[in-house]
Amino acid sequence: MNGKDKRNYVLGIDFGTESGRVLIADIDNGEELAVHVTRYPHGVIDSRLPHGGKRLEPGQVLQYPDDYMEVLRVSVPEALRVSGIDPGQIVGIGIDFTSCTVLPVDENGVPLCEAEQFRDEPHAYAKLWKDQSAQQEADMINAAAPRLGADFLRRYGDKSSSGWTVAKGWQLLHEAPYIYERMDRLVEAADWTVFRLTGEWVRSSCCAGYKAFWHAVEGYPSSAFFRALDPRLERFAETKLRGTVAAPGAMAGWLTEEAAAMTGLRPGTPVAAGIIDAHSGALGSGAVHSGQMVISMGTSLCHILLSDREIPVDGICGVVKDGVVPGLYAYETGQPAVGDLFGWYVEQGVPAYVEAAAAAEGAGIHAWLETKAAGLKPGEHGLLALDWWNGNRSVLADAALSGLIAGMTLMTRPEHIYRCLLEATAFGTRKIIENYEAGDYRLHS
Repeated sequence: MNGKDKRNYVLGIDFGTESGRVLIADIDNGEELAVHVTRYPHGVIDSRLPHGGKRLEPGQVLQYPDDYMEVLRVSVPEALRVSGIDPGQIVGIGIDFTSCTVLPVDENGVPLCEAEQFRDEPHAYAKLWKDQSAQQEADMINAAAPRLGADFLRRYGDKSSSGWTVAKGWQLLHEAPYIYERMDRLVEAADWTVFRLTGEWVRSSCCAGYKAFWHAVEGYPSSAFFRALDPRLERFAETKLRGTVAAPGAMAGWLTEEAAAMTGLRPGTPVAAGIIDAHSGALGSGAVHSGQMVISMGTSLCHILLSDREIPVDGICGVVKDGVVPGLYAYETGQPAVGDLFGWYVEQGVPAYVEAAAAAEGAGIHAWLETKAAGLKPGEHGLLALDWWNGNRSVLADAALSGLIAGMTLMTRPEHIYRCLLEATAFGTRKIIENYEAGDYRLHS
């Protein structure tokens, strides 16, 4: 860019499951000037802790919070360099993040896993969205809510997920009470990142609404409800979840001098409250009308349905007014293993000859299998699969469920399995759409 360029730009940061990416775009026409991706140095921690190598329990899936800072340290300056613009032309910063990814922090906002005494404590790390180890707590919440007359669960298909904030927080209290007592707050990674940029504790109403039972009118569930769950939880919402709640896109604060030095941006640049990654995809696709659904595909699959009505629907993961588009209710459903499922199969189940054949043709393994699978008729392989490799999010909301492939014979080939997994994923989405329609919703483009 030359020195006469007076245009304004925005910088978006997308924190995914295995990497973070930074985008700079022109606010007038949406043109992308630069994109840079940084893979998390510690990746997804699902076997052993990075410090000391302590083995994790089944279902624990963690991350190291400093990996998120690495995205800011590396990808933001690099995107600025590639774009060639003056940092002063960035007029706003937006963040989306996987959710519910939460971490315990001390009174200064420092993740507890960074303290020497907690480096070998799994509960001190960020619990990734697909950590499903709090199913026991979720089951107890589901049993207690109707008994106590707490009707907030109707907004979540009458079921709480093991991956959400309250279940994860209660699990901390059960399994690591010393961590629970030491943590000043339990925060979504999106909100923690905003704090690291601005010094302000602002909770996203998107994250709080879908993952922590927060409601714009009712707030969090009452202290009486938390006390009934566990007397030690009575002040959970007012202490561990405290913080101003703001809608996605609302200004959370201004970039601090420290954050500016880390990123190469200008101090005082406005930073917006965060939003869940899949939910930002609905806005990015231009879906802003009632009846429209956007399916965000990645490690998992998330369906966001916009509506001008709030109707309880079994099997949804939440409905939040203004959760995505101001003035509309946004319903969330999803399938928790999609990209993960195909990645698992390619990494763990594909024989060596497939890799060799793909390499000989100059293709990736996924592309080779997709080409072979596309030549099969539906069901021709004789296999039947359930896509529950990471439990079922919608419509059963049960993380304890597991996947299944039935019908294999000595004639079964890798492309048959790949095709049946594709079909299972498609039928999972079909079930979700049929569930909406049974609830008197009609989807349209």
